[in-house]
Amino acid sequence: MRARELAVEYPTVTPDTSALDAVRLLAEQRLPGLLVVDSQGRAVAVITGSRLLRHIIPPHVRDDPALARVYDEHHADRLCARLGERRVADLLGAERGPLPVVDADATAMEIASVMSGAGSPMVAVSGEPDRVDAPVVGVVTAAQLFERLLPDQPGAPA
Repeated sequence: MRARELAVEYPTVTPDTSALDAVRLLAEQRLPGLLVVDSQGRAVAVITGSRLLRHIIPPHVRDDPALARVYDEHHADRLCARLGERRVADLLGAERGPLPVVDADATAMEIASVMSGAGSPMVAVSGEPDRVDAPVVGVVTAAQLFERLLPDQPGAPA
């Protein structure tokens, strides 16, 4: 099975999207991450939920997780407010890893390899064979990929 056959439609954001709106989208749709695309629909980045959390947790708490216990619920509830004045582009930063994109003809093993190498819960699928810089036609999530790779019967050899 090829990437184009596994790809499903997926919500996207752009670098100019409000960071707060992006986090709302992730939360409301229970997404593992966000696919960031440019104005032509080409993948720019994938931002995972855990990476988004890094942008709302104060640095001193990230450095010493024991400090998280001193935050009361009132203050914890206000953490996302810090995103109100930021855009998705502000969250991308220089720490970007490899872009998890595959071409339309990628195999399940190629998808798994890119997903694993990028440490991403999903990969974007380019709409053209042999090009990862074409507009995206959808994504393949880790859950979809496992569903494809798991044997039909529990305990059966693959």
